Amino acid sequence: MIEVRNLTAGYRGKNVIWDASLTFEPGNITILLGPNGCGKSTLLRTILGLQRPSGGQTLVDGVSLEKMTPRQTAQKMAYLPQSRGIPNISAYHMVLHGRFPYLKYPRRYRQEDHEAAMRALRWIGAEELADCFLPELSGGQRQKIYLAMALAQETQTILMDEPTTYLDVQYQMEVMRISRELANQEKSVVIVLHDLCLAMRTADRIAVLDAGQICRRGTPEDVYGSGILDRVFGVKIQRVWVEGGWQYYYA
Repeated sequence: MIEVRNLTAGYRGKNVIWDASLTFEPGNITILLGPNGCGKSTLLRTILGLQRPSGGQTLVDGVSLEKMTPRQTAQKMAYLPQSRGIPNISAYHMVLHGRFPYLKYPRRYRQEDHEAAMRALRWIGAEELADCFLPELSGGQRQKIYLAMALAQETQTILMDEPTTYLDVQYQMEVMRISRELANQEKSVVIVLHDLCLAMRTADRIAVLDAGQICRRGTPEDVYGSGILDRVFGVKIQRVWVEGGWQYYYA
């Protein structure tokens, strides 16, 4: 389990996140919402140890992140960034990169690493893309490969920064479906999103950030009832009950 306690962080001596406290529990999808520039990506990177906090701490299964090596951290948390380069390698070898935290010197892949990579590709429904080179794939297909790489890392927690950006509706729903299946496997799934309605339909827990601070946290029902989305985003969110649950829309 990941616990964030009073985390403060920023860049070049200027904080953009103040006093953030959150808990990411197994079996839950937690979605971080907030306007552009409010600190969502900075919070994610600080939780992962990719940048140092200026205050507070992150605990991973009760152990301070500062006491863990990068290799140990990568065995606990996988990260899908908002954007990345497109190397000219096969999808299969990209997924294999998720096994790096488990390799010892000299870094040679073992049979179990190859099995984990193929298992991730099958699970994501992308086995037929294994031999394709990344530049040949569509944006949605590449995103599935990057997600498979994160799954091959076999961590308890997966953090994703805007995984549905630039994807069509089909792939957006596929990413959300996969996220739900991961949570059903008792993994912690943390997602930064801009799509408020998609977040409200998907999340178990939501944290709303504004001006570098977490101004509301709770279930979608709690967040909707508080009116915080209207105030922070300046839009009106409504909902209607349909078979299977609430559907949210912009009024």
